[in-house]
Amino acid sequence: MYDGETATYSDIDCRADALARRLANLGVVPNVLVALYVDRGIDLIVGILGILKAGGGYLPIDASTPAPRVNWLLRDSGAGIVVTLASLAERVTERSVVLVLADSDSDAAAREQGRIDRGGAPAAERAPTDLAYVIYTSGSTGTPKGVLVEHRHVVRLFEVTQQWIRFCGHDVWTMFHSVAFDFSVWEIWGALLFGGRLVVVPDEICRSPLRFRDLLRREQVTVLNQTPSAFRQLDAADRGATDPGPGHLRLVVFGGERLNVGILAGWIDRRGDERPALVNMYGITETTVHASFRPIQRVDLARPDLSPIGVPLPDLRFLVLNEAGEPTTAGEAGELYVSGAGVSRGYLRRADITAERFFAHPLADGNRVYRTGDLVFADQKGEYHYVGRVDQQLKVRGFRIEPREIEIVLETHPEVAASVVVPRDYGDGDVRLIAYLVPSDPGVDPGWAEGIRTKLADELAGLPSYLRPSAFVSIPALSLTVNGKVDRTALPTPLTRREQIDQPTLTSIQSKVAAVWADILNLSAVGPDEDFFDLGGTSLTLIRMLDRVNASFGADIGIEMLIEEATVRSLSLELDAPTS
Repeated sequence: MYDGETATYSDIDCRADALARRLANLGVVPNVLVALYVDRGIDLIVGILGILKAGGGYLPIDASTPAPRVNWLLRDSGAGIVVTLASLAERVTERSVVLVLADSDSDAAAREQGRIDRGGAPAAERAPTDLAYVIYTSGSTGTPKGVLVEHRHVVRLFEVTQQWIRFCGHDVWTMFHSVAFDFSVWEIWGALLFGGRLVVVPDEICRSPLRFRDLLRREQVTVLNQTPSAFRQLDAADRGATDPGPGHLRLVVFGGERLNVGILAGWIDRRGDERPALVNMYGITETTVHASFRPIQRVDLARPDLSPIGVPLPDLRFLVLNEAGEPTTAGEAGELYVSGAGVSRGYLRRADITAERFFAHPLADGNRVYRTGDLVFADQKGEYHYVGRVDQQLKVRGFRIEPREIEIVLETHPEVAASVVVPRDYGDGDVRLIAYLVPSDPGVDPGWAEGIRTKLADELAGLPSYLRPSAFVSIPALSLTVNGKVDRTALPTPLTRREQIDQPTLTSIQSKVAAVWADILNLSAVGPDEDFFDLGGTSLTLIRMLDRVNASFGADIGIEMLIEEATVRSLSLELDAPTS
């Protein structure tokens, strides 16, 4: 189901079979990678199934991905076929690829006339070790890496978690996350493998906690999967609502980023910890979505400083080693190595990095392990707790980010001599990336960084939105530690002032709105026609801002009102509009 449009398993199966035959005719066989560049909706699910039915593996590309990044992914992956939509096809400029339109006129006409193609899927020799999908993650060298996941890796994930999740055909799941984020694999197949109902959430509803909460209630969703950042916004919407809300939920699964259990205090006070049950599942793309399981209960709120991730899935083993490569003792943090049936094939076309991260380890009985780069510790009961990263890798809104990837892009501009990108938490899970830049010209004006966003527009255009810094700070040089590494603790607090802007006369409503924006965005002033996102706003910042504005004016403006234009002037017009 998507935005009022529904499709039965039979309808989707027939459409996927038709797509699979088209792909087979183009030479798709097992282990051939096919890119999937489709908007959210039923076509997305058909595309995944059609590629798999042809025997291929799918490379998901989010429809919001900038065109330069789309074409880079196609070149790097070697995918020669792209399943896409007519509305997106013009963004694909790689001449070497073949486009297959999932919404072709002939297919659409057949559906409108009630004609269903029941020709079946093409026959193909298949094996559990065939490629199922490739999902790209950020790379520390500046080059993203594609993770190769096989069918057997995915199937066993659902087999070994059945004892805890109790998958069934009566459940209703949401697909909330991007198809390019492997949490979506869990969301999609948790429903489809067991005959459940899948609700694909439209982008505008994903960005509106109130509307998403209403969707959960209206569609009687039973299994919800959320990053902690997204759940904080849903929890805030639930806290302020007067109706009973999503009463059919039986399970909420957290994943994608560190869970600080303290954020669940309000939810548990209102709704308890039994229905819905709350579960934290630590995981990594390289070990197939989830690697551990831990129910979260009220008693855990006594230690809000801990991030419990529980026990490994039954077919995985955790090995925690200190800097000397020796096993840690209870309570001692060390780097996590994972072995077992969920460890993926490795990285696409990256034999060197694959060898560094995936290898046989003597302390794992000679079995192949994945070196995660995550710091964890086991307590006296043998349960694991997440501490952080060994390196500088970040998680922002569920996406894994290597700051060096962003820094390399920034340093391609001739005015930037060096850069360092760090996160800053502005509260309520609103984590923003701050770029500290060393100018190539040491005599440049101190206000240089204030205009660099415009100068870097071309470089930033090739990055997904979650990789774009929210603020730029000019510094004369990068401070180094005694070990010669960048001393991130010495970086100054992001500037809270900027050059005085030409400020036209504002109406009273505009003045109040601008004041909220300036406070949220940490600026001294905001003009009426400046774009919220150009000023460093993020999707979470936008939600926080709207909550403040609505509270100040006693209004109920939805986030969809700002999709086309997010300025003080446009929002003020909505607030000043007469109500019926």
